[in-house]
Amino acid sequence: MRRTDRLFEIIQILRDGKLHRAQDIAAQLEVSTRTIYRDMDTLVASGVPVEGERGVGYLVREQITLPPLTLTPAELEALNLGMAIVAEAADADLKAAAQALAAKVDAVLPTEVIAEADAWKFAVYPFADVARGFAHMPTLRAAIKSRQKLALRYRRLDGTLTDRTIRPLHMEYWGRVWTLTAWCETRGDFRVFRVDLIEEVRALPELFLDEPGKTLADYDPHRDKS
Repeated sequence: MRRTDRLFEIIQILRDGKLHRAQDIAAQLEVSTRTIYRDMDTLVASGVPVEGERGVGYLVREQITLPPLTLTPAELEALNLGMAIVAEAADADLKAAAQALAAKVDAVLPTEVIAEADAWKFAVYPFADVARGFAHMPTLRAAIKSRQKLALRYRRLDGTLTDRTIRPLHMEYWGRVWTLTAWCETRGDFRVFRVDLIEEVRALPELFLDEPGKTLADYDPHRDKS
């Protein structure tokens, strides 16, 4: 597992607001406790609101909001897409400015930028990941709003491609990385997809209604899927 992917998994573990011991996280991710300590230092340096200390445990509390601006999801997308484009430019000064601006935004990012989503910052992903995921955002947003099923081709963390039929439920923002929570009809369970790893997405001519056990309210990110 890449380090950036492991950091993302750590945030998924911490998002319940409970105290988690480093050795428990290490056992779950199959790495050393020392590695988790270093990862926690990286998350703190990236602006993720992690609290705790070695030997005690770690948790994530609510992050401060951004005064005096209130950004809509679309505005936040536009801002980050603009920074991503500039950061890929050949002009060294512009690239440095984009990275500095991103750091300032990350430092005061609102905790809630989408309805029903807990938005935690995660500013360790490269800008290139942003552009790769943004192409699918209009289709994903429209499907969530219209409650339309999607056909998804997804590249898993090990690099293999998988085809899924999903019911998209909501998107979350993790500081330049978006995730999509969905009921996966292919697997018969909830899944969280990183938008930047979606290769293809296609709206299907089929709508879905709420069914017990398949709604966003039923989703438990910490349930054991083994």
